[in-house]
Amino acid sequence: MKHLALITLTLLTAFASVGYAHADSNEIRIAFIAYQNPEQVIEDVKPVIAYLEKETGMKVKYNVATNYTGIVEALRNKTADMGFMGPLQYVMAHHYAGATPILGEVYQGKPEYVSRIFVRKDSGIKTIQDLKAKSIAFTDPISSSGYLYPLELFRSSGLVKKDASEFFKRTYFAGGDEQAIRAVLNGFVDAAGIGQFAYNLLRPEERSEIITIADSAPLPSHCVVLREGFSPSMAKKLKKALLALNEGPNKHLLQNLYGVDGYVPVTNETYAGVEKVARSHGLLR
Repeated sequence: MKHLALITLTLLTAFASVGYAHADSNEIRIAFIAYQNPEQVIEDVKPVIAYLEKETGMKVKYNVATNYTGIVEALRNKTADMGFMGPLQYVMAHHYAGATPILGEVYQGKPEYVSRIFVRKDSGIKTIQDLKAKSIAFTDPISSSGYLYPLELFRSSGLVKKDASEFFKRTYFAGGDEQAIRAVLNGFVDAAGIGQFAYNLLRPEERSEIITIADSAPLPSHCVVLREGFSPSMAKKLKKALLALNEGPNKHLLQNLYGVDGYVPVTNETYAGVEKVARSHGLLR
């Protein structure tokens, strides 16, 4: 819980210290998260930006954040109008900044996924109980699938009461799913608690070296979020443009948006379960 308490304090301090950044009325500012290479994300989203400018008639500016806190802060500071983020970041952005979700991502035909505990096949580790006094990699202190839900899995099993250090010899924040699962593959840590799709980031010949020993409860997929006070008419245009990618000639652009299958409408209620877990871990005050 020390990591969670620290990140909450960091967010509160940042929110209290930043000012309002004025935006042009004919401009949309979008914040993307770099799950892997920021330069690659920039190249990936350029065709999407061109599409959104054409469909909305607005100038689109964008930036790529290298950590989850940056996205939440940008919406709170009003230096971004829209952000692509995970469910825990959304819950925090809603609680601390009044942000609202408009769309949820669909992966492999589902608008939800799970966290998984990955270990090397040759490690001899068969259950999460076997990880006592061993090392584990997560992604980020305010990641849903890369920290909160894996930690909740250990807590609900009675292995962790307050802090992961009670159970593990060492915890490590790798910065991303691929970094975390490769830390397991290369023997730097004994396990990784990350999203289920991290497995796909390995090369086919590497996947045979990794197994899953536990799944978390399901959680809703990542979402598209708007800052508090954003124009309802522009929100409608953005939502319509992104939903239009589900079918039709521009469907290929979904591969540029983190490789999603499509989008579905969501509301704050979609993330009620995530909020409940976040509150139980002291992330919302």
